[in-house]
Amino acid sequence: MLVPRVTTTESARQLIDRLKLLHGPLMFHQSGGCCDGSQPMCFTLGEFKVGSSDVCLAEIEDCPFYMSADQFEYWKHTQLILNVTPGRGSSFSLEIPLGVRFFIESRLFSEEELEQLSPLIPIEH
Repeated sequence: MLVPRVTTTESARQLIDRLKLLHGPLMFHQSGGCCDGSQPMCFTLGEFKVGSSDVCLAEIEDCPFYMSADQFEYWKHTQLILNVTPGRGSSFSLEIPLGVRFFIESRLFSEEELEQLSPLIPIEH
């Protein structure tokens, strides 16, 4: 069985379901800085333009999860865990008006997991 690069907590899954009801299909991009620092940003699918400098790490809850290739080089040895916390971030992510924000927890992959990682998803331009 392949090891996922990105997972979600139950609270993140519930928030994603709520946001889908409000906004339709969604996408995520792991911010590399600015505003609240490095945090996952949630957008209506297609609202954030990904380019050749981005990689798609996974689909979480049927939502593509992107990150810049440069940032991925630093994080490629870690599993990202999408979670939620109370409080307003200072970003344009869709959850902010609800008084919560997504954040990332991470853990290092074991040597065995590194050999069984899910492949990156090709981006169609």
